[in-house]
Amino acid sequence: MALAREDSSPLFAGTVAGTLRLILYLAFAMVLMVLDHRNGWMWRIRYTTSAVVEPVYRLAGMPAAGMRNLSVAFADRQLLTEQNQRLREDLLLANAKLNRMASVAEQNERLKELLATQHSLELNVQLARVIDVDLGSYRHRMLVNVGERDGVKKGQVVIDAHGVIGQVVEVMPRTSLVMLVTDPDHAIPVVVERTGLRTVAYGSRDGDLLSLPNISMAADVRPGDKLLTSGLGGRFPPGFPVGEIRGVEPGASGMFLEGRARPTADLDRSEDVLILHDQAEPAGPPEPATQAGPPADLAPAPAATAATLPRVAPISATPASATPASATPASASTAP
Repeated sequence: MALAREDSSPLFAGTVAGTLRLILYLAFAMVLMVLDHRNGWMWRIRYTTSAVVEPVYRLAGMPAAGMRNLSVAFADRQLLTEQNQRLREDLLLANAKLNRMASVAEQNERLKELLATQHSLELNVQLARVIDVDLGSYRHRMLVNVGERDGVKKGQVVIDAHGVIGQVVEVMPRTSLVMLVTDPDHAIPVVVERTGLRTVAYGSRDGDLLSLPNISMAADVRPGDKLLTSGLGGRFPPGFPVGEIRGVEPGASGMFLEGRARPTADLDRSEDVLILHDQAEPAGPPEPATQAGPPADLAPAPAATAATLPRVAPISATPASATPASATPASASTAP
């Protein structure tokens, strides 16, 4: 018991003096609290004490604050990285959609032009999609996505919104091969819109140009003249744009002028084309019943292909096998 009393604090000793000191301290604390609450007497002491102790608090809290800031920085960086990646993906997707919309708008304009061409000329046509284009040195061909099962036949004319593209030369079940007007083996009867001069435009190996090698030396042909289909031969309907004269110069033989023309159709850029159907055949001479008349071989052959026209002088209105002019008045009806 004596040892316990010696270890006890004098403040909490079981004596009367210790109890009085405790009461005195409590009363003093309460008085200070009341005075500080009413008059703020202890504010300056607290302010000074806070200024002295604040560095200690700050130093003690630095490790925790550093860890917290590091965690926030790492989380923010990861969030920014993910957000940046999402924004990049959204930007790529938006650009892809924008490009697609631009492509669709361009395609829509082309289809509108084709539709306007069909309505303005009242044509029976079939829309075809271009699958492939071959513009090599020795052949200019185009593959379209319609064929025999779609009603396409060999020899049909193919156009776009700007002019003649060519004609079908091979038909498969689901696709067709089109020979372009610039193919070295292709020929098309044309007429100069300004003067009415008739000639033949051949394909050439000189890029995307047409060759007109049989122009008369006295013919009035100038750069800028428009070439239209003449309708001769019955393959190409008359009046379709074919090309525009770019230059005229004397030919190698010195007997004819040779012209160069650029096709009006977009041969290397067309994505949709029109295939002409049920074109009217050219009117032939009436068949004689009992009276003499021109022989049957004077009538133009509708099945003749313009691509096989030989490179000869300008076409004469009377075939070689015709009788003298006095005996063939009916053949004039074949001219458009």
